[in-house]
Amino acid sequence: MTDQLSLTVNGEPRRAAIGTVADLVRSLELDPAKVAVERNGEIVPRSTLATVALNDGDVLEIVHFVGGGDHAAVADSGADNDSDAWTVAGRTFRSRLIVGTGKYKDFAENAAAVAASGAEIVTVAVRRVNVSDPKAPMLTDFIDPKKITYLPNTAGCFTAEDAIRTLRLAREAGGWDLIKLEVLGEARTLYPNMVETIRACEVLAKEGFLPMVYCTDDPIAAKQLEDAGAVAVMPLGAPIGSGLGIQNRVTIRLIVEGAKVPVLVDAGVGTASDAAVAMELGCDGVLMNTAIAEAKDPIRMAQAMKLAVEAGRHAYLSGRMATRKYADPSSPLAGLI
Repeated sequence: MTDQLSLTVNGEPRRAAIGTVADLVRSLELDPAKVAVERNGEIVPRSTLATVALNDGDVLEIVHFVGGGDHAAVADSGADNDSDAWTVAGRTFRSRLIVGTGKYKDFAENAAAVAASGAEIVTVAVRRVNVSDPKAPMLTDFIDPKKITYLPNTAGCFTAEDAIRTLRLAREAGGWDLIKLEVLGEARTLYPNMVETIRACEVLAKEGFLPMVYCTDDPIAAKQLEDAGAVAVMPLGAPIGSGLGIQNRVTIRLIVEGAKVPVLVDAGVGTASDAAVAMELGCDGVLMNTAIAEAKDPIRMAQAMKLAVEAGRHAYLSGRMATRKYADPSSPLAGLI
């Protein structure tokens, strides 16, 4: 009888000693507390990793969180920001800026940008652990999930089934139920497939997840997502990573007016003025990644986005002046010399 098992781990054949799933994880020099494991299509609860025995032929996926597109010591934004907090699914945040964690040159720059932005939520992707380099730095080593809220997302998923599977693993890896759902239609535009998105939202909501959902800038689709259990709707301002800014202010405004859950612009922001526009339309927040990560100075741009979101929110609450067809002098014309 052989003392070795033939397994498939993260898509690659591997020989391993007879033992438990936890034994395998440790043999790969990984910490069982920092990963999630799927065995033969079923998630292995972390509490049982040390008791579930491996069998010859098992197919395992071992995943963790990576950058993809706050903290106890949030940079002070003033008393006004404290009193103007927002709430999603019963959780309250001061910052209305959510940032992604992809495309940075390294985790250190990413962490510095998050600090400069004042963000309290970051989106993270769920990916396979690189079992050939288990000592490689992890996002959690630089951005502490105990201080900053991780929002696992389904970036790269093109079917409801893939998105649901990804988020089940994310919940096992980190325990989070507040998640960002996106189901893409095709790779060229990264536009959301709303039929698959709504279907996934319904399943996830029934399983106890709290989905914040990337969607088209369509007021009807946004309302359908609310009915499906979305705790926030996140219409795109423009295609993901395009930097084109808010392309359809009318529909974003209509979504805001009709929504009973928070509305956050997600995708398309290129610079600070775009973030301010989103907030001036009455959105509860803005999510961005590329606009900060691909700036020549990401740290400075992160700070600019923080200020832009705050300025746009103040402008919205102030109530802008009415627009007019013709000039209206600021100084009275009567009494001229």
